[in-house]
Amino acid sequence: MRTPPRSVLIIVTRRLGDVLLATPLARSIKRAWPETALDVLVFEGTEGVIAANPDIRRILTVPERPGWLAHLSFILGLLRRYDVALSVLQGDRPTLYAFLAGHWRAGLLNPTREAGWKRLLLQRWVPFDDLNTHTVRMHLALAGTLGVSPSSEVVVAWSAEEERASARLLGGDTRPLAVLHPYPRFNYKMWRPEAWIEVAHWLAARGFRLALTGGRDVGERAYVSSLAPAMPPGTLNAAGQLSLGASACLVSGARLYVGPDTAMTHIAAALGVPTVALFGPTNCVKWGPWPRGHAPDANPWRRCGSQRSGNVVLVQGTGACVPCHLEGCHRHIDSYSDCLQQLPAARVIAAIEEVIE
Repeated sequence: MRTPPRSVLIIVTRRLGDVLLATPLARSIKRAWPETALDVLVFEGTEGVIAANPDIRRILTVPERPGWLAHLSFILGLLRRYDVALSVLQGDRPTLYAFLAGHWRAGLLNPTREAGWKRLLLQRWVPFDDLNTHTVRMHLALAGTLGVSPSSEVVVAWSAEEERASARLLGGDTRPLAVLHPYPRFNYKMWRPEAWIEVAHWLAARGFRLALTGGRDVGERAYVSSLAPAMPPGTLNAAGQLSLGASACLVSGARLYVGPDTAMTHIAAALGVPTVALFGPTNCVKWGPWPRGHAPDANPWRRCGSQRSGNVVLVQGTGACVPCHLEGCHRHIDSYSDCLQQLPAARVIAAIEEVIE
């Protein structure tokens, strides 16, 4: 780019974690070109994780499964609307969005013969690595196609109203706060309820005030509510009571955060909160939480074993098959993972002791 573009669109039509981990690319672009208008295209329901992001002018949303007429109208509204369009996903749909939206396009693509037609839609493409390169670094490879220096900062932000909502819920208790986030979206990332309860009582015995976080999904609220009666007295059940931004604000004041492979765990790590992340079948090289301040030129995590990077201790379930990169022991998102179900609370407590030293 000889001159800064007037407008850039980043396309990240996937899950909350993917959207959050695209914020270093947005930050890189805004640092290089402060006057460039930067928009982001995401699936409906994932925009909350970037709603207050100061680098983003506008968030465009599209349903994950749109009706054809509404989708056609949406596509027509995209046509050549941006100087630059970047797709951080290798799929057909995000690549087509980039082709339609940008005068100049770049994206991540699988280096296969089957993806050849998609390469014709882009001026530049970067080979997608789903195994050995962290998602943040993979996204930042697109900054290189623009000649932009990479910033690896995962940006977490909230509004003033969200900050007030978090403060109201916390009240005036001055004890150090430990946040537990027990519910991932999918069963294959789930830890045992009794293990969460054991960790909670260990923390309470050491003077921590406890808060349980969770989203507004009915199943998530029900799961957290089922744990609450067995928790130490005074445990705050914040599940479903706060927006994503307000939950992030609550976590930002914590002395400790413990959670599975989920967007809130990425948020805690990005905020610099001492974080214990529970991982089972997921490839942590690719999806481990990005620690605050980690440099963009190296992955934070190796593939196997419990480990520490910056403010994060990653506790990995054990077994010769770990990580299998599959969705549970029965190979679907509703199945459970033995490596997590059998993870002892004592190992997580040891990780807590390490990270809060």
